[in-house]
Amino acid sequence: MVLLALVWLLCSGTAWAGPLSDRLATFPDWNSKPPTKPATGDLVYPDWLAGTWEMTSTLVDIAAPLAPEIETPGFESNQSLLNEPITCKVRFEPRLTSYTQSFLLKPRLAQEKIVADRAFNGLNLAKAYLGEEAVKKVVVDAKDPNRQLTILADYHMLESTVTGRATETPSDTEFITTEFFQQMFRGGGKPYFNEVETTTAYHQVDDDHVTADQVTAVYLSPQEPNYFDAGNRPVALYRYQLDLAAINTPI
Repeated sequence: MVLLALVWLLCSGTAWAGPLSDRLATFPDWNSKPPTKPATGDLVYPDWLAGTWEMTSTLVDIAAPLAPEIETPGFESNQSLLNEPITCKVRFEPRLTSYTQSFLLKPRLAQEKIVADRAFNGLNLAKAYLGEEAVKKVVVDAKDPNRQLTILADYHMLESTVTGRATETPSDTEFITTEFFQQMFRGGGKPYFNEVETTTAYHQVDDDHVTADQVTAVYLSPQEPNYFDAGNRPVALYRYQLDLAAINTPI
């Protein structure tokens, strides 16, 4: 199902290898989920991702580890997207992520941090994959950036909630993140549920160029009859190569 492309996807420290970088290195041999913590607040990106970018996303590999016994809807049709670049604009911008209290007990704004413009990015990516007329809007919950609603043509809707998250910073020019989404697709009959993991390793080439290795993994929901057979193993894996070229000077 092409809707998997909607989850989209986008610190500093001493170089080190962690579970996320190790996970990408073992693709497609994923037999468990990565360690994450409950998602609170928004995902904070490094400063070098700030700005508006033209992103080219290319599906370079696809796998169904539990096939033919277990496959997800649309897996076969998604193979037609292999090696077909999709281009759209994405944006990362500074936002106030929290408030602090001063010694005078007056609210004081916390420092701005770089986060993804989830509504802008989600809408552009959805239109790039599904077509301009297939997507009406993307709405992010004003009180919780981890909740998102994509409204499609004919009033079909995809509800997506980030439930878990982890990040790593192997170097000053590398940033790795994983997010888990609970998804529910409504419209045209019985709702369809699943869980999606997106793990992305960003690399800053220079001020105007960023590349990324991204894997989207699909897991069955408890509503599926094969849920216990699959366990914590993904039933579909999609690997993308991302290329981001700066459109303007980073913020």
